[in-house]
Amino acid sequence: MHRSRTCAVIIDVPHAEAPVAAAFWSGVFGTPNRSTPEEPQFRSLPGAIPGMETAVQSIDGEARYHLDIETDDLDAEVARLVALGAEKVSRWLDCQVLRAPGGHLLCVLPVHSDPALFDAEARSWP
Repeated sequence: MHRSRTCAVIIDVPHAEAPVAAAFWSGVFGTPNRSTPEEPQFRSLPGAIPGMETAVQSIDGEARYHLDIETDDLDAEVARLVALGAEKVSRWLDCQVLRAPGGHLLCVLPVHSDPALFDAEARSWP
């Protein structure tokens, strides 16, 4: 048995548009946008969506949105989502990128939220 939860909504934007997009979404949600030195491609929007991380990500592609799913067993969660119809796209560090039916991307990553939050909100899967 493993557990997982949707933990983030990521607003992906082309590199050149990232600063303006981060300022825009910051204004939309009424929250600051913050960068972190360890992940400079992200601008965090704390509190934008209650209970979820929300961020603007600078990418080498077209604008889109994607969800992050955190799990205590990466291989089991990827297998579960593939069995539901997702396709593996790529791997980046400890993150597996999948494409859902309909074309949307999602990232499956090891637990990175507060352990108490993960324990309280994660769903269990056989």
